[in-house]
Amino acid sequence: MDAPRILIVEDDPDIAELLSVSFLKEGWESLRAENGEMALGFLASGNLSLCILDLMLPGMDGLAVLRRIRSNPKGSSLPVIIASARGEDADIVAGLELGADDYISKPFSPKVLVARIRALLRRPARAPEEGVARSADQAAAAGHLEVSGIILDARRHELFAGGRPVDLSATEFAILELLMREPGRVFTRSQAIAGVKGEDYPVTDRALDVHILSLRRKLGEEGILIETVRGIGYRFRDTR
Repeated sequence: MDAPRILIVEDDPDIAELLSVSFLKEGWESLRAENGEMALGFLASGNLSLCILDLMLPGMDGLAVLRRIRSNPKGSSLPVIIASARGEDADIVAGLELGADDYISKPFSPKVLVARIRALLRRPARAPEEGVARSADQAAAAGHLEVSGIILDARRHELFAGGRPVDLSATEFAILELLMREPGRVFTRSQAIAGVKGEDYPVTDRALDVHILSLRRKLGEEGILIETVRGIGYRFRDTR
């Protein structure tokens, strides 16, 4: 198996070097871009496994870069972790709603960042198209779910709500798939995080709540199907 290729978008050479060395110890290949234009050039070349993105970049800022990444077919499902000194709630919400999979504030421990990268890289690859008819249970097992007007196809990373396509980040997509697989089941916040990211993923409840808020907004009228169970967590409404 080829080593993961991680794009580091960071204009501080000391931080970029520190991350490169940390990734090398993990056996990962790293590419370095000091501005948004260079980052998008690497994206165009393809074969990236993950992107670490600073927000305060010269020229095009990090949020603009993230928008360009998500609008590009080669970057629509690329895991992106924002690593920025801007750690206010508004900055975190903006980054996650634009499609970042995670947000870590500077200064941070390289070991913590490596743990978060491992969790994202552990996501299973999508099954290839088989071109044969399946039962409802087989389709669900293969990643095709239809519940209350929402159609989710994990193999193609496609979602339709009320007949319209909906663009989700990789993390939003994984959260919705988790909830849709067991309508009516209440997931605590820790269970939802573990189900999407893995047991050892160091993420806050606040980040999950932001993803849920973004999911509801993007789903429109169908967003009410994601219910908050006060003091516990979330569930997908069982309409059967």
